[in-house]
Amino acid sequence: MIAIENLSIQYGGRTLFDKLNFVVKTKDRIGLVGKNGAGKSTMLKIIMDLQAPDEGNIAMPNGTTFGYLPQDLAVTSTRTVIDETAQAFSEINKLKERFDKLTKDLETRTDYESEAYQQLLNNYSNVQERLQYLGEGNMRAEAEKILKGLGFENGQFDRPMNTFSGGWQMRVELAKILLAQPDYILLDEPTNHLDIESIIWLENFLKKYHGGILLISHDQRFLDTVSNRTIELVNGKLYDYPVAYSKFLELRDKRREKQISEKKKQEKFVEHTETLINKFRAKKNKAKFAQTLIKKLDRIEEIEVDDLETAKINFRFPPAPRSGKIVVKTDALHKHYDTLHVLNSIDLEVERGEKIAFVGKNGEGKTTLSKIIAGKINSTGGDCELGHNVSIGYYEQHQAETLDPKKTVFETIDDAATGEIRLKVRNLLGSFLFSGEDADKKVSVLSGGEKSRLAIAKLLLDPVNLLILDEPTNHLDIRSKEILQQAIHNFEGSVIIVSHDRAFLKGLTDKVYEFRNRKIKAYFGDIDDFLEKRKLDSLDDLDLKKDDALKKSYSEIDNSAIAEKQVIKRSAQEQREHEKSIKRLKNKINKIEKEIDALETRKAEIEGLMNDPDFYNSNPNAEKLMTEHVSLKQQIKTTEETWEELAFEMEELENS
Repeated sequence: MIAIENLSIQYGGRTLFDKLNFVVKTKDRIGLVGKNGAGKSTMLKIIMDLQAPDEGNIAMPNGTTFGYLPQDLAVTSTRTVIDETAQAFSEINKLKERFDKLTKDLETRTDYESEAYQQLLNNYSNVQERLQYLGEGNMRAEAEKILKGLGFENGQFDRPMNTFSGGWQMRVELAKILLAQPDYILLDEPTNHLDIESIIWLENFLKKYHGGILLISHDQRFLDTVSNRTIELVNGKLYDYPVAYSKFLELRDKRREKQISEKKKQEKFVEHTETLINKFRAKKNKAKFAQTLIKKLDRIEEIEVDDLETAKINFRFPPAPRSGKIVVKTDALHKHYDTLHVLNSIDLEVERGEKIAFVGKNGEGKTTLSKIIAGKINSTGGDCELGHNVSIGYYEQHQAETLDPKKTVFETIDDAATGEIRLKVRNLLGSFLFSGEDADKKVSVLSGGEKSRLAIAKLLLDPVNLLILDEPTNHLDIRSKEILQQAIHNFEGSVIIVSHDRAFLKGLTDKVYEFRNRKIKAYFGDIDDFLEKRKLDSLDDLDLKKDDALKKSYSEIDNSAIAEKQVIKRSAQEQREHEKSIKRLKNKINKIEKEIDALETRKAEIEGLMNDPDFYNSNPNAEKLMTEHVSLKQQIKTTEETWEELAFEMEELENS
């Protein structure tokens, strides 16, 4: 168990965490969520002791093991893929050496009754148990199994690491973590470098994992599949929900609605109390009660409504100039790099207004074909023709990395803009959340998500009728992805999207092209239609067909989901009872306030009579009225004390 205790940290006067407390248990699958800048990555770094908090500490048992995959990782290894992956077994190798040494010590020792010998036996037993747990089987076979699941093929195992792209090197780092079987796995955006099949494989692996998992991801479906608990960081605070991401969204909305409702109730209570203060403070005999109410208001802690960052990128692609009916056509197109054949005899036709997705394992040619269509590289053979009046807007997979780090955000757009759009650069940047001083930031200091937003903004400088988007959602938060998705929906031109994000692709395309073995195959519909049609084949490819539990992973409601529903049901019932209690108490308070008003009115009437100089001589009921006046004063005092008690009780109920 990991205990995060009173964790606080500030950046530049801004509170990032304010005395946060939570516990990560060994079976937890936690999705760590929050807007950009909320501190998600910082939280993982603090747990890994890579960054120190201003206050608080992390408590855990001695010997707790971790596997940590950051967003960006500089890999400099020159080992082969399989040799680098085998570094994950360093613990096993060290344990074996220690086990051999302990075995020899036990064989030579004769002090069987001593404490030192008992400690030696304990150490021997602990090491033996750990070795059995980690497994001492065929380590290469285990490594190859994990690597294949993450997309590697047999012929790639003995290639040097430095011949692979950064994305593939990150997969090796992930494989090492999974093979090491640490007590806790911490993953920061693990799906950014994975294709759909590898993501599905990783989901199923993590669902069965024995240890705890804490992950950051903008892939909603990945979070829903893997997590059973969601922790949200917002405004320096932490909210903990025992549910997966989609259910968390529903509960978060209810939480905010409740906050807004309680805020209104508190404002009404304050307004009502201030009215009573103003009513009583002018009366000499009520001044003490008015002071009591003033102190009560001073003690009230103002209810805050969480800022969930309603700000979002807000844009539409410019109207698409009309193109010919056929936008792109390839005929027997092929591409190879020296001896590496990527595409072979590709026939593709894209019509005006058609929206298609390119999917498949990394390295199968999706980006290559996109670049050929965009005119960035040439094919080795065959034809690729653009239709009449076709203009292309191309977003590269690593477009954000091509931005000039020395330029400001404003200069990046202003230097690329031509014509009338130059007069609207500030407005364009504001639509992508670069307003005020943010527009004058250097590109070098922007986060990954900010760079991606800026790169997408450049696409809007010229009207186009064919959008080619290669992994446009990497580093974008879920809200920004939804806006981009809607903008593509509304775009009247043609679109080619290379993406592994299933939630983003859902309902977005008319057709899916799968890249496989240097060929392409068309599937009509969106990504879910494609996955359903390819389900059995994919299970074959991933060697998962024998695992019935994995076949049902998207349709079976497991015991944990049922338990979650029961927790939510109980919580809703408790909330209803809570609201009923508040309503009953509120009715009592209203009734007592009316009684106080009536008593005060009657008392004022008697006092008006008593102010008459002839009251005691001319009024036959003078004695009776004086007795009533004394009684009224006592009743008012008692009733006000009751009101005060109920008001305190109401305050506690509303704050609970």
